[in-house]
Amino acid sequence: MSTTIAPVDASGPAAASEPGPTGLRRLVRPGAAVLSGALLFLSFPPRPLWWLALPAFALLGWTLRGRRLRAGFGLGYLAGLGFLLPLLIWTGAEVGRFPWIALSAVEALFIAAAGLGIAAVSRLPGWPVLAAAVWILAEAARARVPFGGFPWGKIAFGQADGFFLPLAAVGGTPVLGFAVALCGFGLYEVIRQVRAYRATGVVPRGPLAAAALTVLVPVTGALAALPLVDDSAEDGTATVAAVQGNVPRLGLDFNEQRRAVLDNHAARTTELAEDVKAGKKPQPDFVLWPENSSDIDPYANPDAADVIGKAVEKIGVPTVIGAVIAPETGKLRNTLIEWDPDKGPVATYDKRHVQPFGEYIPMRPFVRVFNSNVDRVSRDFGPGDKIGVFDLAGTKVGLATCYEAAFDWAVRDTVTHGAQLISVPSNNATFGRSEMTYQQLAMSRVRAVEHSRSVVVPVTSGVSAIIRPDGRIVQQTEMFTPDVLVDKVPLRSSLTPATRMGTLPEALLVAVAAAGLGWSALRSVRARRSRDV
Repeated sequence: MSTTIAPVDASGPAAASEPGPTGLRRLVRPGAAVLSGALLFLSFPPRPLWWLALPAFALLGWTLRGRRLRAGFGLGYLAGLGFLLPLLIWTGAEVGRFPWIALSAVEALFIAAAGLGIAAVSRLPGWPVLAAAVWILAEAARARVPFGGFPWGKIAFGQADGFFLPLAAVGGTPVLGFAVALCGFGLYEVIRQVRAYRATGVVPRGPLAAAALTVLVPVTGALAALPLVDDSAEDGTATVAAVQGNVPRLGLDFNEQRRAVLDNHAARTTELAEDVKAGKKPQPDFVLWPENSSDIDPYANPDAADVIGKAVEKIGVPTVIGAVIAPETGKLRNTLIEWDPDKGPVATYDKRHVQPFGEYIPMRPFVRVFNSNVDRVSRDFGPGDKIGVFDLAGTKVGLATCYEAAFDWAVRDTVTHGAQLISVPSNNATFGRSEMTYQQLAMSRVRAVEHSRSVVVPVTSGVSAIIRPDGRIVQQTEMFTPDVLVDKVPLRSSLTPATRMGTLPEALLVAVAAAGLGWSALRSVRARRSRDV
């Protein structure tokens, strides 16, 4: 049975004849929209308050249900600002407020569009399902445009500690985010139907049952998905070491101390070799350094190559180095190098999704008008075109460098190409002690469950971590503290449904959203024609 339909279209003539809200009442829904966004923000790490996403969507549903399309857009934009302004504050940590506010304002437009769509489908039977699908449609668009997209703030990334996390193995971040939004909208619909019963004394059996299902189905689905969450060692184990060398100081200027950063990572690796020799730590099968652990090109600078070579020779196992490669012509490359203790560099992976306004500057002359910090990126980075999977001492390790972990395809590609373990080398020193590093770490935890792989996250300044295939962090460092993590991790080669299906679940949800929006548009056209007759 379907949920009830609002008896009067909020955009019709009857609505126009009703007196509008006055005084403070005009601020109730805008305030609720901002509050719903703030609750979404609070549901994200480092706070373990994942469940706040449910009342956030319930409140958003109350705010948008039955609103005109224009109001839905405006209320959605307010919700987007309430969510993204605090979530992305780290983007202005060292470059000022303008980039932070501009990015938040642009990305909030996608949530505004979702608000418009949710308002449109909210008049239809089964609207919580359609509204949740519209939210995923907006996330899908935001992950692709402009400049290759910006998926930061996907609802799924706030659920690393959540009850619904097993659904990541079913259909990836789109299914996980859909379940959370559906449950939240469903909670509001249940409350609405109960209030209708109290007001009229008539039990809305069909609508109430349908509303209850929108809560029960995602909950049941999460329970049913639990068997997919498995951290057993299908292909044995590997002992891995993650080196966090630390940086001389916080902020953008850390790049001016490039040799110190390289020396720090070499020194930590040498210390690890000494601890292994003394029996204090187990011998790793391979070692992972973070992104930008050598911002000095070791191909062009023999002294950098010598420092790396000596450290790798000491530990005696393959080591992955994060380096900036500066060819004589063309763009820079953010590169991971497999460094063999006997042969030196034997394989490379160039980061495929470089960060706009961080690693390259689109529309540089225009952007310079607003912020001169763009010229700190004096030479743009270019993207690679090959999937990164290194064979390290018999273990196939998939590579997704920092920003790439936010993109579904960038991680999945490595697993479908044989990765038994995933590494996410990162450099978060630019963002100081902000929440950014914890938000990114949560992404890696979701990816672990999504693909049923151990994930190792070596970071220059922290937080570095070793994550099991069930999303549990078994070791992690403190921020801005030199450290080395060593652990035996399970290796796996089976593929989850999410890995096998790829973008199919997202495409199906987008189709549901499109069908709902089309249905709503058709009803509006018919309503106008009937009024004109």
